[in-house]
This record gives sequence, structure tokens and C-alpha cells, in this order.
Amino acid sequence: MSTSANPTVDEVLRIEGGRVLATLIRLTGDFDLAEDALQEACLEAVRAWDPDDPPQNPAAWLTATARNRALDRWRREAKRSAKEQEAVRLLDNAPPPPDGRDDRLRLIFTCSHPALDPASRVALSLRTICGLATDEIAGVFLVRPATMGQRLSRAKRKISEARIPYRVPRDHELPQRLPAVLATVNAVYTAGHHPTQGHHNSRVDLAHEGIRLARLLVELMPDEPECHGLLALLLATEARRPARGGDGDMILLADQDRARWDRGMIEEATAIVERTIRLGRVGPLQVQAAIASLHGIAPRYADTDWAQIAELYRALESMQPTLVVRVNRAVAVAEAEGPAAALAGIDDLDSDWHYLWVVRAEMERRLGDPDAARRSLHRALAAPMNQSDRSLLERRLAGLSAGATG
Repeated sequence: MSTSANPTVDEVLRIEGGRVLATLIRLTGDFDLAEDALQEACLEAVRAWDPDDPPQNPAAWLTATARNRALDRWRREAKRSAKEQEAVRLLDNAPPPPDGRDDRLRLIFTCSHPALDPASRVALSLRTICGLATDEIAGVFLVRPATMGQRLSRAKRKISEARIPYRVPRDHELPQRLPAVLATVNAVYTAGHHPTQGHHNSRVDLAHEGIRLARLLVELMPDEPECHGLLALLLATEARRPARGGDGDMILLADQDRARWDRGMIEEATAIVERTIRLGRVGPLQVQAAIASLHGIAPRYADTDWAQIAELYRALESMQPTLVVRVNRAVAVAEAEGPAAALAGIDDLDSDWHYLWVVRAEMERRLGDPDAARRSLHRALAAPMNQSDRSLLERRLAGLSAGATG
């Protein structure tokens, strides 16, 4: 919850919206109805809440009000199917989840059903768990908002038509859904660690939620090394948050005050990595966790084992040959082998992802070609990004221009 004594509806919705919506979807069995009911409850809260004396438990107020709005809608209808009649009965009785598990974890497994398109699984979870707007999710996937809106609508319709159950799957069903669930929890954390809009610190609540869900997955599937790998990755990444600027400004890894890093998180992450890698079933999340842990244990930026990190990225690329992995490998190669080798590794790439052009600009600057670096930074600034990234790139571009005229 907000630390504010008198939280606004927006604050409650931002921090607690995912939990409230997940509960409503469990109760109604209908994504669209749950979203509409929550929106109506928020409008009612704007009218009803006294700014000087808000409800003692605002999230519970929203949940109860939205539940009542959903009931009202169903009761107004003259005809209801047997399924809808049963839903009304359940809403009236509002029983607890039959397996006692967290509603958001149940929702993630529902969104990760194999009947859904792979890209839609993560997108739908970002919409429901994180409460991200359609244009924000579109930015994550580098597609037009209209395209993402259609994708989300199809996914919700598929869940309804296929009657996909809202529950954590049985043990024999878990392995099939695990990759999508892991990707979704990772995306929840990323939406808080590096949001597509605003500043870096604008959605810290989602980062904390991602870690909480990762811990729940470890409890649910303790014998799955990748669940442990995800938790270690998120902990090692989150440990560096205190070294960010208090106003959310981006501070590069090389410039961070490592004394501010959370050593407890780093030690926990490193122990998890060492323990799970010995099991001999190494997956991509464990490799990423190992990379993050190597950053965490280096006392200084200059002490980082870049050669080993570059090798780990090569191993990761063999598992996940993606643009993101390839660009990040180039960053490690630049430190281990020099900027020319790094630039050669990404020279054939073209994308609207701004970080590709940021890395190119840095390699070109190190190779003594400021004109090329400026062109790459202009290309980066033309791409969508959050305000923290944009401010950093504008400062970099200004520095290059000042160097050229100085």
C-alpha cells in the first residue's frame, strides 16, 4: 500500500489494482466483466471517498464495491445461462480459493495456458497483473497499440470460449506451462524495474510483486532449477536499486556507488545460483542469474569478470538467440575484447529497440568516431523509451556535441 496517510484512488489502483482485479476475475470468471466492475468501483470511489478520511482498507473497499457492481449487472439481465447463474451464486457466497493459493499466481497460470498464443500469454498478464495500459504493453512488444488491443481481446475471448479454468494446474500440467509462467513473472518484475513510461522508480511496487511471485513459484515447484534461477536473477538485479538516483534518474553500472547495493540480496542470489547449477539442469534464467551475480560480487566495476560474463552470454545466446541477448553480449565483449569486436558482433542488426543504438553509439565513441556516435544516439532517441532513459541519452548527446565544438 501507499505510505501516504490518505492514499488517492489512483495510488490504490496502481499498487493494489493487480490483486483486486485477480480476485474479481476469480469470483466472476470473466476478464471483461471484472475490468468493467473495477472501473465502475474506481469511479464510485472518486465520488465517495473523503480525501481527509479515506476507507481504512481502500483495496478491500474497491474489491467489495466492484463485486457488487458485477452482481448488479448480472441481476439486471432477464435471462442468464446456467454458467452465469452459478457465477452469481458464487459471488453471493464469495468463497475463498479452493486451494488457498494466491489469486495473482492463479491468474498467471490461467493466462499461461497452452491454448493461448505465446505472445498473448505475457501480454495478458501484464494487463491484468500489472495494470499496464494497452499502449504500454505495445511498447514492450514493439507493436502498435491497436494490434496489441486486438491480441488482448482475442486472448480473453479464448479463455472464455475454451473455459480455461482459473486455478494453479495439477502437478502433471505444471511443466508444460512453466516456461510461460516464468517469462510472465520476469516480465512483471521488468515492468517495475525498467518501466516503459515515466521514471525508473515509478513502478517499484511491480518489482516487489515480481520477486514475491518468484518466491511463490519456488515454493510451488521446489525441484525446478529455473524457478530458483528466476528468483536469483530478480534478487541480484533488485540489489542494485538503492544505487539509482533518488528521483529515478538512470545511473550507469560503472558509476553506481556499490556500497549502497543490498549485500543480503546479492548473497542470497549467489547462493541460489551455486546451489542450482550443481544440479546439472542449467537453463537460461540460471545463466542470467549467474551473470547478475558476477556483477554483484565485483567490489568495483574494474574488478568485474567480463571474460566470464561474455562466455555466459555466448552460452545464453545458444539457448535464446534473441536481439536482447546479442546486444548485451556485445557490452560484455567490449569490456573483455574491446569495442571493435563488440561492434562487429552487432553491426548487422537493425531494430527500433533504443538500447541497440545506445550500445552502438558507445562503441563508436570509444573507436574515435563521434559523428557516427551522434547518429546512433539520434536513432536511439527516435525510439520509444521511458523518461529516465531519454534524459540520460540527451545528456550523452549533449556531451558528444560539446566535445565536438570544444
